[in-house]
Amino acid sequence: MNLFVNIPRLLGYRRILVSSVQTLRCMVFGLGNKTYEHYNAVAIYLDKRLQELGATQVYELGLGDDDANIEDDFITWKEKFWPAVCEKFNIESTGEEELTRQFHLVTHAPDEILPTNVFTGEIARLHSLQVQRPPYDAKNPFLAQITVNRELHKGGDRSCIHVELDISDSKMRYEAGDHVAVYPINDTNLVERLGQLTNANLDEIFSLVNTDQESSKKHPFPCPTSYRTALSHYVEITALPRTHILRELVEYCSEEEDKKKLMLMATNSQEGKAMYQSFIVEACRNIVHILEDVPSCKPPLDHLCELLPRLQPRYYSISSSPKLYPETVHITAVVVQYKTPTGRLNKGVTTTWLADNKPEPGKPLPRVPVFIRKSQFRLPLQSQTPIIMVGPGTGLAPFRGFLQERAHARANGKEVGDNILYFGCRHRDQDYIYQDELEKYEGNGDVKLNLAFSRDQKEKIYVTHLLEKRMDELWDVIGNRNGHFYICGDAKNMAVDVRNIVLRAIQEKGGRSESEAVQFIKKLESMKKYSADVWS
Repeated sequence: MNLFVNIPRLLGYRRILVSSVQTLRCMVFGLGNKTYEHYNAVAIYLDKRLQELGATQVYELGLGDDDANIEDDFITWKEKFWPAVCEKFNIESTGEEELTRQFHLVTHAPDEILPTNVFTGEIARLHSLQVQRPPYDAKNPFLAQITVNRELHKGGDRSCIHVELDISDSKMRYEAGDHVAVYPINDTNLVERLGQLTNANLDEIFSLVNTDQESSKKHPFPCPTSYRTALSHYVEITALPRTHILRELVEYCSEEEDKKKLMLMATNSQEGKAMYQSFIVEACRNIVHILEDVPSCKPPLDHLCELLPRLQPRYYSISSSPKLYPETVHITAVVVQYKTPTGRLNKGVTTTWLADNKPEPGKPLPRVPVFIRKSQFRLPLQSQTPIIMVGPGTGLAPFRGFLQERAHARANGKEVGDNILYFGCRHRDQDYIYQDELEKYEGNGDVKLNLAFSRDQKEKIYVTHLLEKRMDELWDVIGNRNGHFYICGDAKNMAVDVRNIVLRAIQEKGGRSESEAVQFIKKLESMKKYSADVWS
């Protein structure tokens, strides 16, 4: 048979004709993150299974690591992949990459557009926000009112907010351990600055239309729209641009030195990787910063809207239980804000926006588009089952919901097992969040607290240090009493360290070998008795 293979954008826009193919060929590149245990498991399985079914591997399996630089991983794989494809199918490769745009620009005069076609205003992210109808999900979020927005930290130079969202009119339901997704709005100052740097009229109405008329994706985001709305609600402008974006910015530079610099960072050479790491990653430069620091680069704003990724919802572990709060969802979040090496102040998109949206007397309550995402992070079905929870910082969030639920069960006459919580922060008098609540639960016998305040003494103490000292109790809960173990927080360091301590406890206190300990913890995971809700 004849196969037309339309190689995707990142593969260089080549279109090749493969004739008389009699056998299945496989070329697999996986997208994963090494901080997670099952790193690229699907890609590895798919590649293996295809070969078991008789497919011929044209080029070796590629594995991308999003914890490092997944695009560099892909480019390195692609550079060897192409010659292998050309050799396999007797294709003559020119080695040139033709850069073409996926969407073309259509501008609209104001009198062309009906008022209902253009959505403006603070909550104009999706058409569904105009007419609120359940069920609510990622494509149809609910506009929840912010009824409470208060600071949790008692001092220091950082901020952690407690936000309560009213979902009473949504018919949405949640369980302790679920996530709430929040659609943010980009910072107005960054939007304005991007308009200035590209010499664009942010109020101009435009559409981006797919050049492939047969594609189901007609537009990259709802069109027609204004540049202001696109940059505020649809486009991710604070993320660090990937190297393929830098490659396309080259053609818009008028200075040769700027062209060379951007092109070098877009290559896979050691020098290019080092410069990208230094100029983009370590300096935390987003697209606005790049255009400020590469002044001869003047891309059209419509092309930037095509190149930059979509603004994605941010997910937060719900820090409440529906047993106590059936009509509200609570969020606990650190407000991200930091100085970059270039002296700029970078702010977290969602947490900064949420922090600014506080209820004010005499004014309508601020609203935020949200939906609920179900989780596998669940309390045991039997309330008498003992649990251990490890949640430093805002990792406490889902465990606040767990404690509310278990305390509610005890108050209603149910037998409740031990609730053992490991919580850590920097200073007891600054960032010990929900202190009054936790100590009240402790006083009522609803929780056993293990607290680590890392900077309140000369030697830093973390929750992992406390867990190491209590391995007898750890093993007793998971090995003898059929208990559940939970981790929430940093995936890269904390969660890995905690897992290693659990493995040690299984070996040293449970008398297992190293391989037996690994199998033991895997069995716990398969039975939902060892659960992690972590992020990198």
